[in-house]
Amino acid sequence: MARAAGGILSELPGTALRVLRVGGTLFGYAVVFGPAVLGARLRRRRWAHAGERLSALLTSLGPSYIKIGQLLSTRRDLLPERVCAELGRLADATPAPRRARLEGVVRGAYQGRSWPFAEFGWTPMATGSIATVHRAVTLDGRKVAVKVRRPGIDRVMRRDFRLTALAMGGMQRLPRLRSMPFKVMHAQVGGAILHQLDFAAERSALGDLRTNLREFAWIRIPAPMPDLCTEDVLVMEYVEGLARTAPESLSTDARKAAARRVMSAVYEMLFVDGLVHCDLHPGNLYIEGDGSLVILDAGFVIKLSEPVRASFADFFINMAMGNGPLCAEIIIESAASIAEGCDLGGFRAGLAELVTESTGARSSEFNLAKFAGRLFDLQRRFGLYPVPEFAFPLLSLLVVEGIVQSLDPELDFQAEAMPVLRRRNMPRASVGS
Repeated sequence: MARAAGGILSELPGTALRVLRVGGTLFGYAVVFGPAVLGARLRRRRWAHAGERLSALLTSLGPSYIKIGQLLSTRRDLLPERVCAELGRLADATPAPRRARLEGVVRGAYQGRSWPFAEFGWTPMATGSIATVHRAVTLDGRKVAVKVRRPGIDRVMRRDFRLTALAMGGMQRLPRLRSMPFKVMHAQVGGAILHQLDFAAERSALGDLRTNLREFAWIRIPAPMPDLCTEDVLVMEYVEGLARTAPESLSTDARKAAARRVMSAVYEMLFVDGLVHCDLHPGNLYIEGDGSLVILDAGFVIKLSEPVRASFADFFINMAMGNGPLCAEIIIESAASIAEGCDLGGFRAGLAELVTESTGARSSEFNLAKFAGRLFDLQRRFGLYPVPEFAFPLLSLLVVEGIVQSLDPELDFQAEAMPVLRRRNMPRASVGS
């Protein structure tokens, strides 16, 4: 107990500095850009540089906030194209650390071991919020991609985790919010973000995804090389010819095939395996010229508990069939808590209406963000609070929804799920497309 208390106290100065940094950054941007934003609104003009300024703000705040920008960048249905394009740069164009700091991390990772590389490209191929990625060649001639954890990133993210924990604790004390499971939500969702610092877990997730999706011949996932990996360095096979293809440059058939394949892969993760990649933004999901896919970076991969996987699958299949009453029962039965005096009849009626409106909608007609917003509003109004783990399947779908809509606006999300849902509890069979 004394040791734990001492550890917390020792972190207080750093946490206080982080509070000042975040608060100061937000205040500075408000002072500098606030009048311009207000003026643009009053004149009903578009704020031409909104994307650049938002991207710069999130970059200044740090990795936890960059993750938010990466998610928003996929939502071209909700945000202007110019804003999404700028936020999309956060996927792999975050400023890299100085070479001396990167080299210190990599050489330190192999201290006491033989240096395994014949060549090492110190200029990153990609720079993410948590790590940089470098091309290298091993002593035995293998081309590899080396993911290097940013120096000091764990300390910054853990401080952000404590700050958001304090914020959640404050919200929990508000009279109207006392029954909401904020602490549990923070522990699970925030903990999942911190989990991205664990390269050993990511190495394992890469191997599991390759195994789970091995029957999809049109998906490539790089294989990890465990003998070369360390706590701060993840080494995996190098994917040749990797280049991001804009949807408009693909043929119509390739676009449609890519859209179906993205959804097939995500549904396989959600409904069959329960091992879900929650971060398939354009920096981690590459679409090639023939419509095949490359999936990278397994840092934000979540293993759903069996009850959550089964409940989410049951909810989805009944939503696709237009069975609102059963959807309501699934949410009621799986709820983390139900407020005293909850109007369950009102909730059932509201959800049945929402499901009826959404059943059979095409990609261009169905907006998952709005659907989820209305679902959460129903739950809040009637006092049903879902288990926080339900956030991960929704997050996975939210991230890819914008990509799929850009590929094929006519794709029927729900119909594409049915073949996977029908066999989710059956032995795995050969999968084709």
